[in-house]
Amino acid sequence: MEPLLFELPTNTLQRVASELRCHPTDERVALHLDEEDKLRHFREHFYIPKMQDLPTVDLSLVNKDENAIYFLGHSLGLQPKMVKTYLEEELDKWAKMGGYGLDVGKRPWIIGDETITGLMTDIVGANEKEIALMNGLTVNLHLLLLSFFKPTPKRYKILLEAKAFPSDHYAIESQLQLHGLDIEKSMLIIKPREGEEILRTEDILEVIEKEGDSIAVILFCGLHYYTGQLFNIHAITQAGQAKGCFIGFDLAHAVGNVELHLHDWGVDFACWCSYKYLNSGAGGLAGAFVHEKHAHTIKPALVGWFGHELSTRFKMDCKLQLISGANGFRISNPPILLVCALQASLEIFREATMKALRRKSILLTGYLEYMIKHYYGKDKTETKKPVVNIITPCHIEDRGCLLTLTFSVPVKYILEELEKRGVVCDKRENGIRVAPVPLYNSFHDVYKFINLLNSVLESAEIKRKMNVV
Repeated sequence: MEPLLFELPTNTLQRVASELRCHPTDERVALHLDEEDKLRHFREHFYIPKMQDLPTVDLSLVNKDENAIYFLGHSLGLQPKMVKTYLEEELDKWAKMGGYGLDVGKRPWIIGDETITGLMTDIVGANEKEIALMNGLTVNLHLLLLSFFKPTPKRYKILLEAKAFPSDHYAIESQLQLHGLDIEKSMLIIKPREGEEILRTEDILEVIEKEGDSIAVILFCGLHYYTGQLFNIHAITQAGQAKGCFIGFDLAHAVGNVELHLHDWGVDFACWCSYKYLNSGAGGLAGAFVHEKHAHTIKPALVGWFGHELSTRFKMDCKLQLISGANGFRISNPPILLVCALQASLEIFREATMKALRRKSILLTGYLEYMIKHYYGKDKTETKKPVVNIITPCHIEDRGCLLTLTFSVPVKYILEELEKRGVVCDKRENGIRVAPVPLYNSFHDVYKFINLLNSVLESAEIKRKMNVV
């Protein structure tokens, strides 16, 4: 991936602190960064949960009227305020004109998905004809694998990363079983080195070089759901294709989080959900990408009415005229209510731009990293303080906005106490995942989070000494 050509977060924080004549951990730094943030107004486009409405909050510990500190965008993005407006428009159209809504209005239902596909192009770095908005992520993954995974006696393996998201793991297992293949022999899993959490790019490329002649498909996530590692999509794609493999990516945690250039990188296929960083609501409309180089050579294994060319679709003659490329993979009519929710968010992305969001994200997450390391880095063990370890890569090119934190004190207690204080994050395995999202999180959110974390860790240390935790 291309190197990032701007000031490192630590340098920015030190420069601002110098200008303000204070330490980078001072609240004035956070407030100044928010004041200078040209994207700060996008926060007003979303509903931020209030402390009083969260089921885990202890109202004796918070101001019930304040906004929660929502760092859960990696799991479910916040609701854009325009969602309700767009939903009501379509519900009103349905109520007033029934089936005529298929053909009229700004979102004719018959082409509802196509009316917003153009809003995805800059987010994933693809041409409009390479994108289809349809189904859920794993359904799309299955449809794509049915076309791209064509095992032969010599080339029959699928390569994936260790601890892939369970849904991806299950999908690959079932695809191998569908072809009558031995899972242990055909599922090639690459693990981090002993004692490490993160996969090294050189190790991935080495496996591809060594095993590539037997690999049919390489399927990686773009950004790992637990470690937060952003894989080098371009390098993996080039290495795999040099060995004759098809390369696909699950972009669930990358889309809307980092800049993507799927077309230019030459990725063969990809899929993603839209309810995390794309804020389309639980179970929102997912997406798929098929590179235009495959438009006339890779066909869907399963077809339906909506893969048929629109111009002749209603002739009803059962003579398939398949749309070339990604849109030929569509099977059923688009769910217009899900289209509405996704449109409301994608319009915000179009105005903000991924480039500007990524720039803010690097500083926002860098600020969070700086604060954690300042108070709870490994060098703080001499002070007998609890240690907070960040397992997410420290290089900004190798991560998005998510940081996964592990603790020297029980993580279950930490999460429960944070939730009581209105911090919305989550636990996976032994770590807590926190994601300051640039569209709606502020630098002051990070500052407040650190203060609350300090309070919780101090409490944990006192209880540990009393043998309570």
